[in-house]
Amino acid sequence: MQLLKIKLHWQILIALIFSVLFGYYFQEQVHWVSWMGDIFLRALKMIIIPLILSSIISGVTSMGSSKNLGRLGLKTISYYITTSLLAIVTGLILVNLVKPGIGVDLGFASEVDGLVEQTGSVKDIFVRMIPENIIQAMVEGNILSIIFFSILFGYFITRVKTSYKEKLTNFFDAIFEVMMKLTMFIIRFTPLGIFGIVSKEVAKNSDQLLSIAGSMGLYMLTVILALSIHAFITLPTLVKTVGKAKPFMHLKNMVSPLLTAFSTSSSSATLPLTIDAVENNSGVSNKITSFTLPLGATINMDGTALYECVAAMFIAQVYGVDLSITEQALVVITALLASIGAAGIPMAGLVMITVILSAVHLPLEGVGLILAVDRILDMYRTSVNVWSDSCGAVIIAKSEGEKLSV
Repeated sequence: MQLLKIKLHWQILIALIFSVLFGYYFQEQVHWVSWMGDIFLRALKMIIIPLILSSIISGVTSMGSSKNLGRLGLKTISYYITTSLLAIVTGLILVNLVKPGIGVDLGFASEVDGLVEQTGSVKDIFVRMIPENIIQAMVEGNILSIIFFSILFGYFITRVKTSYKEKLTNFFDAIFEVMMKLTMFIIRFTPLGIFGIVSKEVAKNSDQLLSIAGSMGLYMLTVILALSIHAFITLPTLVKTVGKAKPFMHLKNMVSPLLTAFSTSSSSATLPLTIDAVENNSGVSNKITSFTLPLGATINMDGTALYECVAAMFIAQVYGVDLSITEQALVVITALLASIGAAGIPMAGLVMITVILSAVHLPLEGVGLILAVDRILDMYRTSVNVWSDSCGAVIIAKSEGEKLSV
């Protein structure tokens, strides 16, 4: 009974430690627990679409006028673009200073299946926003399309007759409340899910950890250092100066979703926990969280944008390609747009790197160089993505005059 009284973030931390030990020392027995991770991820994915649809429609209708929606939308998009650019520039400066790609053996590259076929252009990102069939978009999990439709649907609910408006508003508010109750139920099983997920990953990669660290150590350190600067200096500074809030108190409130993001490598799967923590721990209103967080989980990918920039520059250095200032600026712009189009799922950033490589005419096979360490870095950059989303919610809530607990 005492274990049940331990706070969720401590339960998750304990689960992480035990999962690493179990995965490393009991590799043959990992299948005994890996099924828990599969079920947990399926449960989270099950609620993502109805949660996003109901929360955004509910959030948009609660704003009242189109003026409020426009103001909040402008603040949200401005924050996301600003933080993503700051993250990319941080990564660009570090990768130029450290030069982790100089001297790396090209023979270390791995074969990458299916990435070339998925290469698209920046234009495709904007085309995908508008669904041809919203039901198909839901089935395929196209979050960007669902968000676009939800914002439009929520806005036009406020433009119909009062009797219809009230019925539809109450309907989607009710769905959102039910989804949050369901979310709270699933959250209880987070430690068990994480134990299954992480132990499986550790067992799968334990035999190559030392070789990976030796060959790609400097590249990994560059990415981790750049992500840490953005997470622990840039974002807290923005929360403190722009939001007039206490960043590290807010960080303490966000421990559970951040550990979950780290374990699952999916900002979309972590969204239910993020909404819960930002609302109930940091005191941001549902009006703000229901709009900013689902949007952020899809288009605000600070960690992913930084990683894509560093990875592209690293591949250029390995192949001996000296990118000019103009080409590096193109990497920055393309990384920003590609991060917006990256899905909130594991390894999405890896697929989007192909867009950047194509833009500056680098060989797509270079993705194979970073494949071995992508999952490790994916865990950390996803945590940074979620942390940035939550900081944005706090800053925007403060700008709207809300009184928070941070």
